[in-house]
Amino acid sequence: MRARLTYFTLAAVLVVYFVLVGGRGVALIRQGTAVTVAFGLAVLALPAIGLWFLWHTTRFARSANRLARELEAEGGLPEDELRRTPSGRIDRDSADAVFTRRKAEAEAEPGDWRTWFRLAVAYHDARDTPRARKAMQRAIALHDGRAPREG
Repeated sequence: MRARLTYFTLAAVLVVYFVLVGGRGVALIRQGTAVTVAFGLAVLALPAIGLWFLWHTTRFARSANRLARELEAEGGLPEDELRRTPSGRIDRDSADAVFTRRKAEAEAEPGDWRTWFRLAVAYHDARDTPRARKAMQRAIALHDGRAPREG
């Protein structure tokens, strides 16, 4: 719940920032000179890119949460079997062992979104965020009946 609140708070702050920056871009365009119009258009590109990124990130998080709820209802969420350091951090060797198992499961059943979801969790626990995101994108695509992107 705390992570969700933090996400929506930061997203709201970003939207306010985008509105403020967009207002500056419009003000520059209204000046009417070639230089200010060019700068205004450039300034407007920043919130447009930011909104696009925020939209895709939000859509990804909602899809991943939808899969997590479905997997939880099936009783298929991966159990937390990881050892922790005294400070509470995940033990790297423990995460690597679970990752090896999850990767073998995904390779054995490459068309099952559930194995890719669990692999994404294992990548995340092993602190490999880019691969965790790609595995989760694959799980989402398989779940939704779309061909997953290769690469």
